[in-house]
Amino acid sequence: MASILEEYENSLSRANVPSHSRGPGIPLSGYVNARLEKETPIFNKQRIDFTPPENINSLVVCSSQLCMSLGKETILRIDLVKADQPNQVELGRKDDFKVHKMFLDPTGCHLVIALTSSECLYLNRNVQKVRPLSRWKGHIIESIGWNKFQKNDTTTGPILVGTAQGQIFEAEISTTEGGLFGTNPDQYFRFLHTLEEETGPAPVCCLEINCGYENRYCVIATTRKRLFQFAAKITEGAEQQGFTPLFNQTMDDLPSIQEFPGNLGYSEIAFYTQKLRTYPMSFAWMMGNGVLYGNLDFTRPDSVLTDVQVWEYPSLVEKPISIVITQFHFLLLLPDRIKAICTLNGQVVFEDIFTEKFGPLRRMVKDPVIGQIWIHTERAVFRYHVEREPRDVWKMYMNMGKFDLAKEFCKDRPECMDTVLAKEAEHCFQIKKYKESAKCYALTQNYFEEIALKFIEAKQEEALMEFLLKKLSNLKSSEKIQVTLLTTWLTELYLNRLGLLESDSSKRSSYLKTREEFRTFLSSKINRECLSNNRASIYDLLASHGDTEHMVYFAVLMEDYERVVSHHCQNDDYDEALNVLSKHQDKNLFYKFSPVLMQHIPKKVVDAWVKMGKKLNPKNLIPALVNYNQSACTQINEAIRYMEFCVYELRETEQAIHNYLLSLYAQFLPDSLLLYLEKAGTNPNRIYYDLKYALRLCAEHEHHCACVHVYKVMELYEEAVDLALKVDVDLAKSCADLPANDEELKKKLWLKIARHVVQEEKDVKKAMVCLSSCNLLKIEDILPFFPDFVTIDHFKEAICSSLQAYNQHIEELKQEMEDATLSAKRIREDMQEMRNKYGSVDPQDKCSGCDFPLLNRPFYLFLCNHMFHYDCLMQTVVPNLPQYKQLKLEDLQKKLVTASHTSKSRAHAKDEDSISLGKGQKSREQIKADIDDLVAAECPFCGELMIRSIDKPFIEPQQYKEEMLSWL
Repeated sequence: MASILEEYENSLSRANVPSHSRGPGIPLSGYVNARLEKETPIFNKQRIDFTPPENINSLVVCSSQLCMSLGKETILRIDLVKADQPNQVELGRKDDFKVHKMFLDPTGCHLVIALTSSECLYLNRNVQKVRPLSRWKGHIIESIGWNKFQKNDTTTGPILVGTAQGQIFEAEISTTEGGLFGTNPDQYFRFLHTLEEETGPAPVCCLEINCGYENRYCVIATTRKRLFQFAAKITEGAEQQGFTPLFNQTMDDLPSIQEFPGNLGYSEIAFYTQKLRTYPMSFAWMMGNGVLYGNLDFTRPDSVLTDVQVWEYPSLVEKPISIVITQFHFLLLLPDRIKAICTLNGQVVFEDIFTEKFGPLRRMVKDPVIGQIWIHTERAVFRYHVEREPRDVWKMYMNMGKFDLAKEFCKDRPECMDTVLAKEAEHCFQIKKYKESAKCYALTQNYFEEIALKFIEAKQEEALMEFLLKKLSNLKSSEKIQVTLLTTWLTELYLNRLGLLESDSSKRSSYLKTREEFRTFLSSKINRECLSNNRASIYDLLASHGDTEHMVYFAVLMEDYERVVSHHCQNDDYDEALNVLSKHQDKNLFYKFSPVLMQHIPKKVVDAWVKMGKKLNPKNLIPALVNYNQSACTQINEAIRYMEFCVYELRETEQAIHNYLLSLYAQFLPDSLLLYLEKAGTNPNRIYYDLKYALRLCAEHEHHCACVHVYKVMELYEEAVDLALKVDVDLAKSCADLPANDEELKKKLWLKIARHVVQEEKDVKKAMVCLSSCNLLKIEDILPFFPDFVTIDHFKEAICSSLQAYNQHIEELKQEMEDATLSAKRIREDMQEMRNKYGSVDPQDKCSGCDFPLLNRPFYLFLCNHMFHYDCLMQTVVPNLPQYKQLKLEDLQKKLVTASHTSKSRAHAKDEDSISLGKGQKSREQIKADIDDLVAAECPFCGELMIRSIDKPFIEPQQYKEEMLSWL
């Protein structure tokens, strides 16, 4: 007993599964359906390794709790989770009785044992002793309807009990009051209703309680031939009434009754509840002449049974014993076999024959929670595992034409999904639903060419387009060749269709719809890359169909604005071309198309240029500006307007811009020429036009004032005065005053003006005015210009003024000479005083550089009283001298050394040495004086040397690393 359910034997017989060949009308998919091993059957039988000590009378199982009635008075309880720990309970009765039936609630906690002696016993999972249900005495219990909504381990809640006399009672069992020595576990036992057939009351074979929406309870009860439905809404707070409202209904609310001919003497109904649901979704009722099966819909007001079908027994020789139902099958237990019938098509899909070794089959039950199916004989127990039951459901739904359901059951099996889609596509094609067929074909792996030809032969261009669109949407971005082919083909089909619809005015709405679809296709993000890469082919297709409207639309999508603008220009739609340019602000397109647009809409073009501002380079727009006719005043005025905008608003410095504006002024607007030149100023470094070009241009068009201005800017004052004298004397005077730093040139210019006034205009008064306007001119300078007959009276005042000026100048020179003589005298006195100045040095004085006694070595004494040894001064001053002075000092030191050696070698002939040194090179004293001028010109602590070294680092950069390492 300890090893029960630990190991299983192999199946004693193999399932006889009917073979089904492939239907001839289903095309093969593109998938390879390869299986490495034989697929296990849906219902896999396993015999339990268990030999009962006595015959098995009854077996029930629920929530992995299995209970068996063995012999006369033994109940064996097994928790299938802990199968090696069975529990045996003795009924403890001495009278002659048998176990009629056992009933186990959905939780596996409450077990009711019905005896043939019209008595009932109760056994709770948590106790070891059965207890009698005294209120139930006198009734043979045939069925119990468990309450799945008000249950727990200690109480069953209100339940329904059906008897062999057709009576339905309401009862409740509880173990919470009194324990083993308290009151009876049956709380109450109340009569509710009697089920009858045409001959009178009939046994209640089955009871099922369910609660639908809004507390609407439904009870399904069966007899041998009839199926009853009791439904009513039990409001909240009325639970103490139990199920009484369901059975106490008026004549108008009689229960729904279904009756069938034939009688087995018993019936059985089974329900299937999906996981995570509280109420069943399908049923199967084993009755007299067959099995009634279908779905349950608890929202219906009348009968909850829907999609009801009857499966008739093939032969009444072998009567079925039990029935269970799974998601897609119901199983019938016969004396020597079981059969599984598919609820979708009514076909027997599984048949398992049992050998006579274990005796006839007694009963089949199903664990509604776990889903396992159990069968027992008197000496053996078998269990069926349901494995992947929906595996072939898709095929059945497909053969039934329920393609949506078929696809639901093969979502994770692409090869099956492909077969379903192919079948659905073929079905839609046959019933002439071509668009739906195209959508399905596009999702299959069937040959693309065959499907396309199929629609072409059927002349279904719309369906073909639908197929191609769907196929295109399913392609990957890496499949570039396929995407290109489909995109190009679809474009051709759209253009063909648009051409046909456009020619028929009665199909205007279809044309607009197709046009919108085509534009959506072109603008789709999915197709954008392909269309962009193959734009040349698309343009050729559009051009071959003459569809300029969509050519422009496609060009805009591809941001090919050059083609768009070119198209508008070719069609003389210059305003629209300019609108495209202004909208997208592509400067290169502006440069390219501005010459054409400037010919036709110059004002609008210039407005667009001005709006673009600095985004455009005015230099690149000059070709558009120079392309004008001499008679086109508008173009010229707009060109001047834009050039002025560039110069005055954008502050353009490009020479070509300024030169072109000059040329426009010179040719067409001379009044503005001089104003522009004056605004440009007279500083050649801040003038952006070409002076030589401006001069040539002004001279060519005889704009003399402008030429004079250019001469002045070029500082060609003589040419400016010469040209100005031809225009205006006052203009010449203004030019003559310009060379402020060159008095000679200024005098020369004024002499030119005076000569012109005297000789050309012969106006003596003007000549005198010129004389007074320039301080550099004297009367004697202009006298030669006058003719001989002119009397001196005209120059009397000028001559007197000149003489007075000479006298004054002579006096000023005398005063300057006296001041210079006095200053020279003072300088000589200061020099004599400096020669006699001296300083005293004490024996204890020290060098300011090395702090050693000063008199030990040659030294220098400065006026500031700082004292340095000769070598200390050299060390301090030389590193701070400029490079050229260091080189000079080095050269002087070499000369000093050479002079010293020469003096020693010729010490006996001093006179000769002095003579030779005087002749060949400087003397030693002169060299020393030069060295002193370099190193002792100022005190290194008080002079400029100290000031210059204030920002000098204490450690030179090249010595910093070495100094840093010395501190480590």
